Amino acid sequence: MSVDNNGDLSQFSMLDLFRMEADSQTQILTDGLLAMERLKDDASAVESMMRAAHSIKGAAAIVGLEVVVQLAHGMEDAFIAAQNGKLALTPNRVDVLLAGVDLILQASRLQDSGVDAWLAANGGQIKSTLSAISTIAFLPEPVGLPPPAPPPPAAPSPAAAPVAAPVTDDAPAARQPAHAPMKHAQNFDKLLSLASESRINAHQMHPFIQNMQRFKRNQSSLFSLIEQLHEAISNSSDASLKEKSLLALQKTHPLKQFVLEHIADIEAYERRLLGVSQGMVDEVLTMRMRPFRDGVQHFPRMVRDLSRSLGKDVQLHIIGEDTLVDRDILARIESPLNHMLRNAIDHGMDSAAERIAAGKPGTGTIVLEAKHRAGMLSIEIRDDGKGVNLEKIRARVIERKMAPAQMAASMSPAELMEFLFLPAFSLKENITEISGRGVGLDIVHETIRSQNGTVRIESELGVGFNTYITLPLTQSIVRALVVDIKGEAYAVPIVQVERVLKVPQSAIHTLESKQFFDFGGEHLGLVSASQVLELGDTDAGSNELPVVVIGAGARRYALVVEAIRGEQSLAVQAIDPIFGKMRDISAAALLDNGEPVLILDVPDLLLSIDKLLHEGGLHQLAKSDAAERRKTKRILVVDDSLTVREMERKLLLGRGFQVDIAIDGIDGWNVVRSGDYDLVITDVDMPRMDGIELVTLIKKDIHLHKLPVMIVSYKDRPEDRARGLSAGADYYLTKGSFHDETLLDAVSDLIGDARR
Repeated sequence: MSVDNNGDLSQFSMLDLFRMEADSQTQILTDGLLAMERLKDDASAVESMMRAAHSIKGAAAIVGLEVVVQLAHGMEDAFIAAQNGKLALTPNRVDVLLAGVDLILQASRLQDSGVDAWLAANGGQIKSTLSAISTIAFLPEPVGLPPPAPPPPAAPSPAAAPVAAPVTDDAPAARQPAHAPMKHAQNFDKLLSLASESRINAHQMHPFIQNMQRFKRNQSSLFSLIEQLHEAISNSSDASLKEKSLLALQKTHPLKQFVLEHIADIEAYERRLLGVSQGMVDEVLTMRMRPFRDGVQHFPRMVRDLSRSLGKDVQLHIIGEDTLVDRDILARIESPLNHMLRNAIDHGMDSAAERIAAGKPGTGTIVLEAKHRAGMLSIEIRDDGKGVNLEKIRARVIERKMAPAQMAASMSPAELMEFLFLPAFSLKENITEISGRGVGLDIVHETIRSQNGTVRIESELGVGFNTYITLPLTQSIVRALVVDIKGEAYAVPIVQVERVLKVPQSAIHTLESKQFFDFGGEHLGLVSASQVLELGDTDAGSNELPVVVIGAGARRYALVVEAIRGEQSLAVQAIDPIFGKMRDISAAALLDNGEPVLILDVPDLLLSIDKLLHEGGLHQLAKSDAAERRKTKRILVVDDSLTVREMERKLLLGRGFQVDIAIDGIDGWNVVRSGDYDLVITDVDMPRMDGIELVTLIKKDIHLHKLPVMIVSYKDRPEDRARGLSAGADYYLTKGSFHDETLLDAVSDLIGDARR
C-alpha cells in the first residue's frame, strides 16, 4: 500500500508507524556506530545518533514498548557521554550498542500478539544487554556481548521514514497488505506495456514520412517536366496554349510549398511523439528504480561483525550508493554480493598481524562499487587480501581428475579461475558455514547469469581478489541484438553477446565431424541457430556466414544466423503462463516497427547446444562451391590420436587435398557414408570400432567397396599387415617408419594428385 505525497498515514496502525520509524532510525544508529568505530571523533555522527535514539524512545513510549524505551534511553545516555568526551566508543562498546540496535529492530517487527512471547524467549539477553548499556558510560572497557540472533528479514526500507513523513511504496512488507506487491507489479506491467506501445506507434511514423519524402521526389520530377513543357510551349504562336501552360506552372508553386511545409510539420510531430513516448517509458522504469544503497546498507555491519568474529580487522567502502538499479535486480543480487563479501573476509583476508608482516596495513579493505557503464550496471568487489594461488587451483584440478596434467599445465590464469565457479570446487581444506572461495560461487554465477548478467573474477597472489559483475539496469527493458533465423526475428540480450562477425566459408574447417573457425587462436565451433531451435536446416549458400558468439570458456560457440539486423531496446513482455517454460526462449517483445520478437534464453540455448554436441547431431554449415569441390580430391583421416590426426591433416592440406577428420571407427563410418571421399586413411587401434572393422564395413558396402583405404598403424608385425590387407585395405603403412614424403607418396600411389 503506497502513501501519497500529502503524507496520508491514517491507513496505518501506530505499531506500523513505529516500525517505519525504527527501520530508518536503527540504520542511522548502525551507520553512526560503524563510523565512530573508525573515525573515533566524528561529532556529526554522535549528534545524529543522539537524535535517532531520542526519536526511537519517544515512538516506543507511544506504542507501549517499554523495553525499547529503556534500550533507547540507555543508548542516548551513552551518546551524550561520548559527545562530552567521557566515553570512547571502542569496538567492544560498539558491540554492546549494536546488540541494543538489533533488539530494537527485532521488537519493532513484532505483531501486537507476539510481544509477550518475544520478551519471554529473549528475557536473559534483553536483561544483560540493558545492564551493559546502562553501565557502558562508567566502565573503562566492558567485554563485548555476543551479538544476538539477526532480526527477521524484511524488505528494503527507504533511506529515511520518520513517523510524520510521507512513505513510498517501498516500505517494508510488514506494513503493506499481502496483495500490494502483486498489485503494484501488475500496474507497472500495464503502464510499461502502454508506454512501449506508444513508443512503437511513434516509430511507425517513420515509414509514413519516408513515403511522404518519396511523394515529394516524384512531385518534384513532375513539376520539372511541367517547367520544361512550359518552356517548349512559350516558343509557340498559340497564345491560348501558352496561357494554359503558364497557369499550370503557377499552380505547381503552392503545391510544392504545401508538401514541404507539411513534411516539416510531420517530422517535428514525429520528434515530439518519440520524445514523449520515450519519456513515458523512462518515467515508468524510474518507478522501479532504487538507489544501490537500499540493497547493501546492511553490508558494512555484516563485514564488521564477521571480521571481528574471525579475529580480523576489515572495513567495507561502498562507492556509488546513489546508482539506480531495478528493484527486482537489486533484491536478487543481494545474496550473491553477500556471499562474495563473506568469501573475501573469511578466505581472502589474513589477521592484522599477518598483514603487517606482509607489508600491508593491519586493516583489510574491501571496496564495493556500483556504476552505470555503457547502458549497463557494473558492480566491482575489490579486496586487498592474499588473493588466490593459481598453482593451487591447477593442483586441485589434477587431483580431482577434472583435466589431464598436461592440459592443466597449459591453462591460462583466466581458464584456471573459471574452475572456482564449478559446483563444490574449493581450495579450502576445512570448509566452514561462512564461506570458502569456490563453495557457493557456482550459485553466484548462476544467479547473475539468470539475470542476463556476467561475472568475471581476477586475482593476484599476495595483492588481492577482484570480482566484476555486469547486469542490465532493468529486466523490464532489454538491450538486445536482433537477428533473423529462418525468416523470423529473434533477439539475444546484448550483455550475453561476446562478438558479432561474418565468417568466410573458406575459413571454416571440419574436425571430428564438427565445424569450426579460428577465433583469436581458438577453434570456435559453429552451430546452426535454426537447428538448435528446431526450425530446419540453415541456408549456408552465401560466401560469408553471419555469426553471433555466445557463452564463455569451453562453452563458447558461434551461433550461425541468417542476418544481423542490429541493436534495439525492447520492452519485455512475459509469455502467457499457458505455454509453460518454452525451451531456449525467455520472453517476448515488440520491435520498433511493431513486429513480434522472441528473446532467446542464452543459458538454456547453451544446454541445447551441449546436448546436440553430445548426440553428434550437428548439421554441416559450410557449403563451398560445388564445382570447385569436384576439382579437389577429398580424404577422410580416422585416428583417435589428436596429434596424429593434426599431423596427417596438415600434410595433406599442404599438398592441396580437402581433409575431414573422424575420432574413431564409429565416427569414421558415419562420416564416410555421408560424404564423397577419394581416400580413407585409418588407424587400427581405436575405441568403439577399430580400423580393421572399419575397413571391413567399407569394403562390404555396395556404394563404398571401391573406395581406396590406407591403414597407418604402429603395429608393424607381418601378421598385423596381413590382417589389414586381408580385410581389404589397399595400403598398409607403419607410423614408426613413415615420414612426410612417405605418407604423401603412398597417397599419390593410391589416388594421384589433389586435382582431379
